[in-house]
Amino acid sequence: MKKLFALLLTLTLVFTVAACTDTSDDPVIVGIDPGAGIMAATNDAIDVYGLNYELEASSGPVMMTQLAQAYENEEFIVVTGWKPHYMFADYDLKFLEDPEGVFGGVENLHTIARLDIRDDFPDVTTFLENFYMSSSELGSLMGDINEFGDDMTNLEIARQWMSSNEALYQSWLPEGIDGTDKTFDLYYVNWAEGVAMTNLVAAILEDEGFTVTMTEADPGIVFTTIAQGDADAFLDGWLPVTHGSYEEQYGDQYLDLGYNFEGARIGLVVPSYVEIDSISELNDLLE
Repeated sequence: MKKLFALLLTLTLVFTVAACTDTSDDPVIVGIDPGAGIMAATNDAIDVYGLNYELEASSGPVMMTQLAQAYENEEFIVVTGWKPHYMFADYDLKFLEDPEGVFGGVENLHTIARLDIRDDFPDVTTFLENFYMSSSELGSLMGDINEFGDDMTNLEIARQWMSSNEALYQSWLPEGIDGTDKTFDLYYVNWAEGVAMTNLVAAILEDEGFTVTMTEADPGIVFTTIAQGDADAFLDGWLPVTHGSYEEQYGDQYLDLGYNFEGARIGLVVPSYVEIDSISELNDLLE
């Protein structure tokens, strides 16, 4: 009976590969916007691993809709994925191993700050050093922003998340922190995890009396501004790879307060019930 069940599951996975696209009967990897860096890396992976799959360009929301539908029915699907992302809070997923290293290594997200921040904000510096989110914690906040973003501001959503996670965020705060008559300047890149963390930190500091400004900019501008001492902190430094060139250029001109998230990465993602573990095994499902 177990062998029969395993056979039926394998056949189900094989026959439902084609169901993950509306545009072709060929097996696909469900992607996002065609210009995204992960899409270029996925095209490289298709070549390097000789995959008999088409890369389907769509968008983040479309990809998530297809993932939700496949997951609900325990069907096979492979998507372009990255962590942190709320998909890992909503579903039991796994990255396929990448023995050829096409998608690069695992990174951590670092909080960087101007060199003299401790002189002006010793309590905030301690808070930022304590600030750390797990995949499920950050994923749930990002999921809330995705779910409620049409009706609430990101700052309002962050405060809503705080009300359900008071013990966690209180554990980051040093005793006696007081932001009365103080302004704190946060810079961020318009990446989902950075938007989520920045609004959360802003909401927490505002509750402690600080006036917080949030400025969106490209990564190069962010690192330059921090290095020049014209902004206080940035929460979304992908190191050592993605922002490694900025670290080489400016690393001695800013303060690295440590990582606030571990295990950031990009790659190909499948539900955990899929019985393969490596990109190199994807073609096996088509035999």
